[in-house]
Amino acid sequence: MQKLRLLLYPFSLIYGLLVMLRNKLYDLGFFKSNQFDLPIIVVGNLEVGGAGKTPMIEYLVRLLADKKKVATLSRGYGRKTSGFILASKESTSSQIGDEPKQLNVKFKDISVAVSENRVKGIEQLKNDHQVILLDDAFQHRRVKAGLTVLLIDYHRVFEPWVLLPAGNLREPKSGMKRADIIVVTKAPKIFSPLDQRIIENRIRPFPGQQIYYSYINYAELELLDSNSSESWVLSAINKKTQIVLLTGIAKTGPLIDFLEQYSKNITHLEFGDHHRFTKGDIEKLSDAYSAIPGGNKLIITTEKDAMRLQEPQLQNEIINLPIHYLPIRAEICDRFKRDFDKLILDYVG
Repeated sequence: MQKLRLLLYPFSLIYGLLVMLRNKLYDLGFFKSNQFDLPIIVVGNLEVGGAGKTPMIEYLVRLLADKKKVATLSRGYGRKTSGFILASKESTSSQIGDEPKQLNVKFKDISVAVSENRVKGIEQLKNDHQVILLDDAFQHRRVKAGLTVLLIDYHRVFEPWVLLPAGNLREPKSGMKRADIIVVTKAPKIFSPLDQRIIENRIRPFPGQQIYYSYINYAELELLDSNSSESWVLSAINKKTQIVLLTGIAKTGPLIDFLEQYSKNITHLEFGDHHRFTKGDIEKLSDAYSAIPGGNKLIITTEKDAMRLQEPQLQNEIINLPIHYLPIRAEICDRFKRDFDKLILDYVG
C-alpha cells in the first residue's frame, strides 16, 4: 500500500494544483458564488466519505425542525435519476439516494430534496422554507452559505494529510479556512482537556474557528420487516450469539467495535460504500445465516444500508430474513453542546 501511495503521489500534486486553482478563481470572483436571503448551512468534509455528514444533518434537523421550516438538499449520491426531486413517502433509494431516503423516513415534518445543481435546488426550495441544510457541499462553491460546518473524523486526525489519489483528501488542508465551525466527529463521549489540546494542535484551526466534538450514540435494533417474528434487542445478544453483519458503508470499524461489546462472533459481508444490493447479494446473506446452526443468531445491517435493502426488486428475497438495522445518532459532547447549539440557533434566528 505504501509503495502504491508513493507511485500515485505525483498525481496527487497535479490534482492539488488544479483544486487550488479552482478555489483561487472562486476567491477572486472569476467563478460566481451565489448567495441567498435565507439561512443556509453547509455540512461537509475534506476527506472522501465516512466523516458522519448525514448524522450531523440529522442533529441539525432535530435542533431546528420545531422552530423553523427546514429543508435538506443533497445531490442524492448513487440515485438512478437526475434533476430536482422533492421526496415523497413513496420515494425509493434508487430515486433519491440512500441518505436522503433515511432522512425522509425519519423526519416527517421537513422537506427532503435532491438536485445535482444545488443553486437550482435552493431556488426551488427557498420560498417555502426558512432554513436549508446542504449535505456534503463543502466543495460546492457555487453556493455561498451563511454557515459552513466542516467535519473531521476523530480516528483520522493523525493520518497523513494526503490528497487523492494517493490519499483521502478531496482538497488541500488549506481549504479548511472556509469553515466557520469544525466538528471532530466519532470522538469518545468523554475525553480529557489534554486529549483535546493534542487533537487541536494537530488540526491547527485558522483564527476565529471554533472546534466542537461529537460522538456516535447507537439506538436500539429495529426490524427491517416489522412483520417478522424474530425480533432482537441489543441486551439479548451474548458472547455466544452469532451475528451476520451486512454493510455497504465507507467505514465499518466503529460499528464492529460497538457490536463486539456484545459478541465477537461476527460474520461480516462487506461491500463498498453506497453499494446497490442485488438478489445475488441477498442469497449470500441468506446462505451465511442458514449455515449457522441453532437459533442464537441474527442479521444486523446499518440504517443507511437498510434504505437500499428496501428496493422493490429485493422484497421477495428479504421477506423471510430477520434483518435488523442499527440506527445511529450524532450527539455533541456534553461540555461543547450548549455553545454549539447556541451558535446554530443564533445564526438561523
